[in-house]
Amino acid sequence: MTDETPSLSPQDALIAVMIAISASDENIRTAELVTIESVVDHLPVFADYDKDRLKRVSTIVFDLFSEEDGLDALFGLIRDGLPEKLYETAYALACDVAAADGLLGESELRFLAEIRYELKIDRLNAAAIERGARARHLTV
Repeated sequence: MTDETPSLSPQDALIAVMIAISASDENIRTAELVTIESVVDHLPVFADYDKDRLKRVSTIVFDLFSEEDGLDALFGLIRDGLPEKLYETAYALACDVAAADGLLGESELRFLAEIRYELKIDRLNAAAIERGARARHLTV
């Protein structure tokens, strides 16, 4: 990226997680983008968020994905910007974005596992979060 390490606000960090899971399979789908937009428009944690920052956060994520140790740097930025009390929120949002298109590929599943590990989400809580996302995104 640059010599200057960007910092992320808590909201930026949540968005970075959502963008990263969407991009993890190298195919950002419309349903995933719509989910991200809906989350930013409706969740209280984003009430005062400047939506113009979405492009900046997206650029940071994409730039880091293109670097050799970029994933480690991305998770460092996310942990630095995100209060621990929002770690499960970040995982829940990632699950919702991953489930939005009805397809969970191997790369998305691996990335969700990486998020669980990096944010220290215990397996029981992760299972509950995953089950909730699955229930919200089932179709008839």
